[in-house]
Amino acid sequence: MFNRTLEAELMDTLEDARQYNRMDHADVNRQFVADLIAFADQCQSDGYDGLANDVVDLGTGTALVPVELCRHIDSVHVLAIDDAVNMLDLAIYNIEAANLRERITLARGDAKALVYEDESFDTTISNSLIHHSPNPQRCFAEMHRITAAGGLLFVRDLVRPASSAIAQQLVQQYARDATDYCQRLFLDSFHAALTIDEVQQIVRDLGYDPQTVAMTSDRHWTWAAVRT
Repeated sequence: MFNRTLEAELMDTLEDARQYNRMDHADVNRQFVADLIAFADQCQSDGYDGLANDVVDLGTGTALVPVELCRHIDSVHVLAIDDAVNMLDLAIYNIEAANLRERITLARGDAKALVYEDESFDTTISNSLIHHSPNPQRCFAEMHRITAAGGLLFVRDLVRPASSAIAQQLVQQYARDATDYCQRLFLDSFHAALTIDEVQQIVRDLGYDPQTVAMTSDRHWTWAAVRT
């Protein structure tokens, strides 16, 4: 297993934002939302009120996940947070194009130090934020803190492969038709990602069962938990 190599915490050049927005995230985003809805449905029997309540998306990027979620659930409202200004600028366009400005609110914020009070949200979601963070433990702690007791935490990201060669193979498998620039970003993301053991240790330290973290594809881990 090779060591984690940090990448830039913020993709906040205009070129980074544009290239990210042009990448084909559709299948990944659809699967994220489908799995989130399935987990929420599973938890409703335990008293969770469903995704019609307050949802916060951390590291929203250009807000593609909130747009996809709103397309599936008519009543959902999302606070979409990112710390990269250029990402949020493109998110405005995506939200306007989807006619969802009344249901998705954008805010700038650092996932390691959020301004919101404890237990502010019924559901906290995040897709592909953790590998950007130099301090993922703080991100997980903040997710736990802002989620209401009994609420949902649904977090997904890339897993760091066993070798750089495997990372290269995954880039070719899933981004073969992308630009060289996007392929480099994708490869850097694999190098910056956590292993599943590292994620399980972080949630264990927060008081969660490490088995709430699982591999959910050949390149993703998912943490799906009810806030304790």
